[in-house]
Amino acid sequence: MTLVHRATRPVTVALLGLTAALSAWATPAPALEEDEIRELSWGLFSHFGDRKQVAIDALVATGDRSLIPTFVLALRWAGDDIFVADALSTLTGERLATWHAAFEWQEAHPEITPHPTYRDVKLHLLRGIDERFMDLLDTEAARANAQIRFEEITWGGAKVDDIPPLDAPKMLSFENAGYLRDEDLVFGVSINGDARAYPLRVLGWHEMMNDVIGGVPVALAYCTLCGAGILFETDVDGRAEPFVFGSSGLLYRSNKLMFDRQTETIWNQFTGKPVIGELVGSGIALKQRPILVASWKDWREANPTTTVLSDETGFLRDYGPGVVYSDYFASPDLMFPALVGDESRLKRKDYVFGVRAFAASKAWPLDVFEGGAVINDRIGDMNIVLIGDAATRTVRAYDRGDLEFRRSADGDQRLLTSNGAWTLREDALTGPDGAASPRIPGHISYWFAWNNYLGLRSELYDGE
Repeated sequence: MTLVHRATRPVTVALLGLTAALSAWATPAPALEEDEIRELSWGLFSHFGDRKQVAIDALVATGDRSLIPTFVLALRWAGDDIFVADALSTLTGERLATWHAAFEWQEAHPEITPHPTYRDVKLHLLRGIDERFMDLLDTEAARANAQIRFEEITWGGAKVDDIPPLDAPKMLSFENAGYLRDEDLVFGVSINGDARAYPLRVLGWHEMMNDVIGGVPVALAYCTLCGAGILFETDVDGRAEPFVFGSSGLLYRSNKLMFDRQTETIWNQFTGKPVIGELVGSGIALKQRPILVASWKDWREANPTTTVLSDETGFLRDYGPGVVYSDYFASPDLMFPALVGDESRLKRKDYVFGVRAFAASKAWPLDVFEGGAVINDRIGDMNIVLIGDAATRTVRAYDRGDLEFRRSADGDQRLLTSNGAWTLREDALTGPDGAASPRIPGHISYWFAWNNYLGLRSELYDGE
């Protein structure tokens, strides 16, 4: 949303002014005091073109590259203003015409430290949107120990809790879930025999679910922007009660930032770790639980006792198929800027199945599961087997020990090995002698998100 109108003036005057400004900026002006920088920074967000141009000229004339994040911020609020973009291009030495391009440049240059006035300017802008942002970002703990770059936190277009979580939502028997179609995709969860389905077309409107499944307190965090639904245990050793999470309305590298209601610490949804606030440095990392995406038909056939999320959530939303985020899901583009990295094999919004376990990380492109596949592989020091179907984004991973598995012709719930047939269950593969190979947590994600957060630390399956 554009909050500041871009400055306007005749093109001929603009070109003359830009030429003069570029000449003036060639020689850095004397350093300005911090209060002067702060006042001039406000000018970048002015509705008045003259005030804005004076601020641009004075700030760029300093040659201070620590002001780059302030110009990046102004470029978004000013709707890709050409004069802000020209100034930013001068400071960076690269042509940056849009906020998306500028933000990605900023992500790629962590050596650029924001000017001391940057935080105050940004917090003031966020306060104007929602005062509750200050509870998350403007505390002593938030200022002291952030684990992510403050300049890379961006507003996602929503206030705190504007995307309402579902807390202990109403569930239905599968016979009463008439609003679902066989082909609708659901998040499938089974803990201690308690199987539940959460349709993506409902969770897409809420992005957070707090509940107790099979006696285990959990949160299902669904980042629609990065295509990842991740299930976390919320009962942590040393805490008096389980964490309860909400959506902050803020993003980091096109990934949602959630927050806990007990301490108002901000957490990274993708990693399950606190990144800003009281709990940073506590050593807490939420434990992942297995979750999968499946068609409603496949899930209920594999789990005949399943319950399913009711569409009577207490919120007025259109939970129809193909409604929520339909344009984004159909587009190859990102809604918010984030570096993508190598796209020679996978495009930014191609799906992968990722596992972070056994002191290692690995991703499998979803397309290797075309037609249904059983893949015997290895991550870290652990042999694993993955059973998937790309058509429904369904992948399960299990510890396979020293066995090699292959699909049975008798059906999806049976796998064959040298010592007989094994049965596929949500918690484990069970063998003919009663042995069990446990399920390994993993989740689906867009490639850009997996690659952005883990990058060279993660291995990518090459089909070997």
